Amino acid sequence: MKKLLTLLIAITIWSCAKNKEVVDTVIVNANVYTVNNTYDKAEAFAVKDGKFVAIGTSKAISDKFTAENILNVSGKTIVPGFIDAHCHFYGLGLEQNRVNLAGTSSFDEVMKRVLDFQNTKQTNFIIGRGWDQNDWEEKAFPNNKLLNALFPNTPVALTRIDGHAMLCNQAALDLAGITKQTKIEGGEVVIENNELTGILIDNPMAMVEAVYPNPTKQEQINALLQAQDICFDLGLTTVSDAGLDKDVIQLIDSLQQTGDLNMRVYAMVSNTQKNLDYYLNNGPIKTDKLNVQSVKVYADGALGSRGAALKKPYSDKHNHFGAMVTTPKNIKALAKKIEQANFQMNTHAIGDSANKVVLQTYKDVLKGKKDKRWRVEHAQVLTDNDIEFFKDSNIIPSVQPTHATSDMYWAEDRLEADRIKQAYAYKELLKASGKIALGTDFPIEKVSPFLTFYAAVSRQDLEGFPKGGFQKENALTREEALKGMTIWAAYANFEDQEKGSIEKGKFADFVILDKDIMTVEVNKIPTIKVESLFIDGEEQ
Repeated sequence: MKKLLTLLIAITIWSCAKNKEVVDTVIVNANVYTVNNTYDKAEAFAVKDGKFVAIGTSKAISDKFTAENILNVSGKTIVPGFIDAHCHFYGLGLEQNRVNLAGTSSFDEVMKRVLDFQNTKQTNFIIGRGWDQNDWEEKAFPNNKLLNALFPNTPVALTRIDGHAMLCNQAALDLAGITKQTKIEGGEVVIENNELTGILIDNPMAMVEAVYPNPTKQEQINALLQAQDICFDLGLTTVSDAGLDKDVIQLIDSLQQTGDLNMRVYAMVSNTQKNLDYYLNNGPIKTDKLNVQSVKVYADGALGSRGAALKKPYSDKHNHFGAMVTTPKNIKALAKKIEQANFQMNTHAIGDSANKVVLQTYKDVLKGKKDKRWRVEHAQVLTDNDIEFFKDSNIIPSVQPTHATSDMYWAEDRLEADRIKQAYAYKELLKASGKIALGTDFPIEKVSPFLTFYAAVSRQDLEGFPKGGFQKENALTREEALKGMTIWAAYANFEDQEKGSIEKGKFADFVILDKDIMTVEVNKIPTIKVESLFIDGEEQ
């Protein structure tokens, strides 16, 4: 009798298993934030052929599906793969082999890092990035006298953290053909006491960048793979690279096709004539891993280097308004050309004057159009009720919450109290638009999406300053922050039907976290770690 009972149980189990649908992976006993339309939570899901096929309770999923790969995650939190809506993925990779000047507390420390780098690398052209004079006791721009003495023959170009100012030694200026007579619209060659200081702001920087040594193809490949490793470790499954040239886009595509690069890339085409001639004439490119249907345009410079175009003068530099990098006339002409090619226009706009030009242009060019999703990258200072432009469903704000917590130490010096209240206004932007895409702008800021989330909800830096948060009324809720890093970022990329949430039919991109990002103490959000990351249901 006992043998018969055992046999019946075995037959029952075999029969039940036989009736189950076989999939590739089953996840059970999880704390899943689906980020679907109703922001449902779940316990389990099944994955087949790289896509979610069902989401529900552990019992419901276990009763219906079976797989060789069944993962019981013991209550760990799972969220959709993070999407960085604005970053410089390829640039991050390149900078792994350049001088890292981020976090320097003085110009002397900058020089020490440059010397240490060159003693090790012995390069023919020293390139670095990351200095910020606002972090130094002496907050004025440096000059190149010491660089000239230390490196009389080796060109040196050190870019400010925001990418909108550069310090060059004389060897680099000579190589680029920059003299006291050089005049370029949309920027400045800074001269003091009738001498070149080595400081270039915005457009003149391109003359130096044009004489940088070209990386080899292998160096480019290494850069992309290094950037991928960094991003995967922090939970990013899609990156929106804000400005790439054709050769890099094509390299990314080839590496994705061979399976060497699994990161999904939303590539904004850099606004050069060569790039526009190719992409606007040939049309968008869309694969499962690559999306090319947008153009990155710069309206103005940055606030930290006083290149952002303001309606009123800078508070700490009277009679200085910043500058438009692209003239209003050219922005309008570009917008028409981009729209006619059915591409998306994503425009960097920091100052209130630049934002007004961009928003008015978008409104005019997109009048009568539907679902264009044109983006204002940064949307940093908006005065005179210009935020109302974002009520137009064709216009999306794309912002970087860590900029607010990095800039708060000096931003009021640039803008004064009345204008600073209308800057970094993420909650107000969300109220107007209904959606807000969140990114980091790395490597200007750190790569971590957890720092993005933390800055968005706390409006504080890692030391908890300021107490109560910087303009806390513009903090986002945790739900809004998570949406901004997943489904709303996907929407801004025209990809919300295929990613950004854990829903049936979407790519199985998700991350398993060691803490619950929605309930952990706020000050512990930056310490969250990624335990596993999956793309197309495959652990990376």
